[in-house]
Amino acid sequence: MGKGLETRERILAIAEASVLAKGFGATSIDEIIADAGITKSGFFYHFKDKNELARAMLLRYVRSNNHLFDDVFGRGTQLSDDPLQAFLIGLKLLAEVMADLPNGHPGCLIASVCYQERMFDREVRAIAANSVQGWNARFRATLDEIAKVHPPHEAVDLDTVADMMSCIVDGGIIMSKLMDDPRRLEKQVLAFRAFVKMLFAPAPASRPAHAVSAA
Repeated sequence: MGKGLETRERILAIAEASVLAKGFGATSIDEIIADAGITKSGFFYHFKDKNELARAMLLRYVRSNNHLFDDVFGRGTQLSDDPLQAFLIGLKLLAEVMADLPNGHPGCLIASVCYQERMFDREVRAIAANSVQGWNARFRATLDEIAKVHPPHEAVDLDTVADMMSCIVDGGIIMSKLMDDPRRLEKQVLAFRAFVKMLFAPAPASRPAHAVSAA
Protein backbone atom coordinates (compact mmCIF):
# COMPACT_ATOMS: atom_id res chain seq x y z
CA MET A 1 0.00 0.00 0.00
CA GLY A 2 1.42 3.38 -1.02
CA LYS A 3 1.83 6.29 1.37
CA GLY A 4 -1.22 8.07 -0.05
CA LEU A 5 -3.43 5.02 0.42
CA GLU A 6 -2.06 4.51 3.93
CA THR A 7 -2.95 8.10 4.83
CA ARG A 8 -6.44 7.73 3.36
CA GLU A 9 -6.99 4.50 5.27
CA ARG A 10 -5.78 6.11 8.50
CA ILE A 11 -8.19 9.02 8.03
CA LEU A 12 -11.08 6.63 7.44
CA ALA A 13 -10.23 4.50 10.48
CA ILE A 14 -9.98 7.56 12.76
CA ALA A 15 -13.19 9.04 11.38
CA GLU A 16 -15.10 5.77 11.78
CA ALA A 17 -13.99 5.34 15.39
CA SER A 18 -15.05 8.89 16.20
CA VAL A 19 -18.42 8.60 14.45
CA LEU A 20 -19.21 5.34 16.22
CA ALA A 21 -18.23 6.87 19.57
CA LYS A 22 -20.13 10.16 19.35
CA GLY A 23 -21.94 10.53 16.05
CA PHE A 24 -21.18 12.16 12.73
CA GLY A 25 -22.35 15.62 13.76
CA ALA A 26 -19.97 15.72 16.73
CA THR A 27 -17.01 14.55 14.63
CA SER A 28 -15.10 17.51 13.21
CA ILE A 29 -12.66 17.59 10.34
CA ASP A 30 -10.19 19.46 12.56
CA GLU A 31 -10.32 16.61 15.11
CA ILE A 32 -9.67 14.01 12.41
CA ILE A 33 -6.78 16.06 11.01
CA ALA A 34 -5.18 16.35 14.46
CA ASP A 35 -5.53 12.65 15.23
CA ALA A 36 -4.21 11.66 11.79
CA GLY A 37 -1.22 13.99 12.07
CA ILE A 38 -1.84 15.62 8.70
CA THR A 39 -2.50 19.13 7.41
CA LYS A 40 -5.90 20.45 6.39
CA SER A 41 -4.79 20.49 2.76
CA GLY A 42 -3.73 16.86 3.21
CA PHE A 43 -7.25 15.97 4.34
CA PHE A 44 -8.92 17.80 1.46
CA TYR A 45 -6.58 16.10 -0.98
CA HIS A 46 -8.40 12.87 -0.11
CA PHE A 47 -11.92 14.14 0.69
CA LYS A 48 -13.45 17.36 -0.55
CA ASP A 49 -16.06 17.51 2.23
CA LYS A 50 -17.75 15.49 4.98
CA ASN A 51 -20.24 13.92 2.57
CA GLU A 52 -17.41 12.48 0.50
CA LEU A 53 -15.79 11.26 3.72
CA ALA A 54 -19.10 9.64 4.74
CA ARG A 55 -19.40 7.90 1.36
CA ALA A 56 -15.90 6.46 1.63
CA MET A 57 -16.48 5.38 5.25
CA LEU A 58 -19.70 3.59 4.35
CA LEU A 59 -18.21 1.80 1.36
CA ARG A 60 -15.26 0.69 3.51
CA TYR A 61 -17.63 -0.51 6.24
CA VAL A 62 -19.79 -2.43 3.75
CA ARG A 63 -16.74 -4.12 2.20
CA SER A 64 -15.54 -5.14 5.66
CA ASN A 65 -18.91 -6.69 6.52
CA ASN A 66 -19.11 -8.44 3.17
CA HIS A 67 -15.66 -9.96 3.71
CA LEU A 68 -16.75 -11.16 7.16
CA PHE A 69 -19.93 -12.76 5.80
CA ASP A 70 -18.02 -14.31 2.89
CA ASP A 71 -15.56 -15.82 5.35
CA VAL A 72 -17.86 -17.27 8.01
CA PHE A 73 -20.65 -18.45 5.72
CA GLY A 74 -18.20 -19.60 3.08
CA ARG A 75 -16.53 -21.78 5.70
CA GLY A 76 -19.93 -23.20 6.60
CA THR A 77 -20.52 -24.15 2.97
CA GLN A 78 -17.11 -25.83 2.85
CA LEU A 79 -17.91 -27.90 5.94
CA SER A 80 -21.37 -29.11 4.92
CA ASP A 81 -23.22 -29.79 1.67
CA ASP A 82 -26.54 -29.39 3.46
CA PRO A 83 -27.63 -25.72 3.17
CA LEU A 84 -29.23 -25.69 6.62
CA GLN A 85 -26.20 -27.15 8.36
CA ALA A 86 -23.89 -24.83 6.41
CA PHE A 87 -25.91 -21.79 7.52
CA LEU A 88 -26.00 -22.97 11.13
CA ILE A 89 -22.23 -23.43 11.09
CA GLY A 90 -21.82 -19.94 9.64
CA LEU A 91 -24.01 -18.42 12.35
CA LYS A 92 -22.01 -20.22 15.04
CA LEU A 93 -18.77 -18.88 13.55
CA LEU A 94 -20.27 -15.39 13.36
CA ALA A 95 -21.25 -15.57 17.04
CA GLU A 96 -17.69 -16.63 17.88
CA VAL A 97 -16.28 -13.66 15.98
CA MET A 98 -18.58 -11.31 17.92
CA ALA A 99 -17.60 -12.94 21.22
CA ASP A 100 -13.89 -12.57 20.38
CA LEU A 101 -14.10 -8.76 20.27
CA PRO A 102 -12.50 -7.75 23.60
CA ASN A 103 -14.69 -4.70 24.24
CA GLY A 104 -17.69 -5.70 22.19
CA HIS A 105 -18.69 -4.52 18.73
CA PRO A 106 -17.72 -0.85 18.18
CA GLY A 107 -21.08 -0.05 16.56
CA CYS A 108 -22.92 0.09 13.27
CA LEU A 109 -22.00 2.83 10.82
CA ILE A 110 -25.21 2.24 8.86
CA ALA A 111 -27.25 2.96 11.99
CA SER A 112 -25.21 6.10 12.69
CA VAL A 113 -26.03 7.44 9.23
CA CYS A 114 -29.70 6.47 9.61
CA TYR A 115 -30.04 8.37 12.89
CA GLN A 116 -28.57 11.54 11.36
CA GLU A 117 -29.71 11.13 7.75
CA ARG A 118 -30.52 14.82 7.25
CA MET A 119 -26.81 15.58 7.42
CA PHE A 120 -26.06 13.58 4.29
CA ASP A 121 -26.78 13.81 0.59
CA ARG A 122 -28.84 11.30 -1.37
CA GLU A 123 -25.83 9.25 -2.42
CA VAL A 124 -24.77 8.62 1.18
CA ARG A 125 -28.31 7.63 2.18
CA ALA A 126 -28.56 5.38 -0.89
CA ILE A 127 -25.31 3.58 -0.01
CA ALA A 128 -26.67 2.87 3.47
CA ALA A 129 -30.05 1.65 2.20
CA ASN A 130 -28.55 -0.44 -0.61
CA SER A 131 -26.10 -2.13 1.75
CA VAL A 132 -28.90 -3.30 4.03
CA GLN A 133 -30.97 -4.43 1.06
CA GLY A 134 -27.96 -6.35 -0.24
CA TRP A 135 -27.44 -8.13 3.07
CA ASN A 136 -31.14 -8.96 3.32
CA ALA A 137 -31.10 -10.35 -0.22
CA ARG A 138 -28.04 -12.42 0.62
CA PHE A 139 -29.73 -14.08 3.59
CA ARG A 140 -33.00 -14.47 1.67
CA ALA A 141 -31.16 -16.41 -1.04
CA THR A 142 -29.66 -18.65 1.66
CA LEU A 143 -33.08 -19.24 3.21
CA ASP A 144 -34.52 -20.11 -0.21
CA GLU A 145 -31.84 -22.79 -0.64
CA ILE A 146 -32.61 -24.16 2.81
CA ALA A 147 -36.36 -24.19 2.17
CA LYS A 148 -35.90 -26.26 -0.99
CA VAL A 149 -34.38 -29.06 1.08
CA HIS A 150 -36.06 -28.44 4.44
CA PRO A 151 -39.53 -26.84 4.12
CA PRO A 152 -40.21 -24.60 7.15
CA HIS A 153 -42.46 -26.01 9.86
CA GLU A 154 -44.44 -22.77 10.04
CA ALA A 155 -45.87 -20.53 7.35
CA VAL A 156 -43.41 -17.65 7.48
CA ASP A 157 -42.39 -14.80 5.21
CA LEU A 158 -38.79 -15.58 4.33
CA ASP A 159 -38.14 -11.92 3.52
CA THR A 160 -39.01 -11.10 7.12
CA VAL A 161 -36.79 -13.89 8.44
CA ALA A 162 -33.94 -12.58 6.29
CA ASP A 163 -34.53 -9.05 7.64
CA MET A 164 -34.26 -10.44 11.18
CA MET A 165 -30.53 -10.98 10.74
CA SER A 166 -29.83 -7.25 10.30
CA CYS A 167 -32.31 -6.36 13.04
CA ILE A 168 -30.74 -8.80 15.49
CA VAL A 169 -27.17 -7.66 14.80
CA ASP A 170 -27.96 -3.95 15.10
CA GLY A 171 -30.23 -4.53 18.07
CA GLY A 172 -27.59 -6.69 19.71
CA ILE A 173 -24.98 -3.96 19.27
CA ILE A 174 -27.28 -1.38 20.88
CA MET A 175 -28.22 -3.73 23.73
CA SER A 176 -24.58 -4.62 24.37
CA LYS A 177 -23.65 -0.95 24.70
CA LEU A 178 -26.71 0.03 26.72
CA MET A 179 -26.32 -2.83 29.20
CA ASP A 180 -22.49 -2.73 29.16
CA ASP A 181 -22.48 -6.42 28.29
CA PRO A 182 -20.38 -7.30 25.20
CA ARG A 183 -21.78 -10.85 25.17
CA ARG A 184 -25.31 -9.71 24.31
CA LEU A 185 -24.59 -9.59 20.58
CA GLU A 186 -23.13 -13.09 20.56
CA LYS A 187 -26.17 -14.40 22.44
CA GLN A 188 -28.58 -12.73 20.02
CA VAL A 189 -26.86 -14.32 17.01
CA LEU A 190 -27.04 -17.71 18.73
CA ALA A 191 -30.74 -17.15 19.51
CA PHE A 192 -31.37 -16.45 15.82
CA ARG A 193 -29.45 -19.62 15.00
CA ALA A 194 -31.69 -21.62 17.34
CA PHE A 195 -34.78 -20.09 15.70
CA VAL A 196 -33.58 -21.03 12.21
CA LYS A 197 -32.80 -24.54 13.39
CA MET A 198 -36.27 -24.99 14.91
CA LEU A 199 -37.91 -23.52 11.82
CA PHE A 200 -36.22 -25.78 9.28
CA ALA A 201 -34.67 -28.79 11.01
CA PRO A 202 -36.30 -32.12 10.12
CA ALA A 203 -38.44 -33.59 12.87
CA PRO A 204 -36.84 -36.61 14.54
CA ALA A 205 -38.15 -39.91 13.22
CA SER A 206 -40.74 -41.38 15.57
CA ARG A 207 -40.12 -44.85 16.85
CA PRO A 208 -42.74 -47.45 15.94
CA ALA A 209 -44.85 -48.51 18.85
CA HIS A 210 -44.04 -52.01 20.12
CA ALA A 211 -46.79 -54.48 19.53
CA VAL A 212 -48.38 -55.71 22.73
CA SER A 213 -48.68 -59.47 22.74
CA ALA A 214 -51.97 -60.94 23.83
CA ALA A 215 -51.98 -62.67 27.16
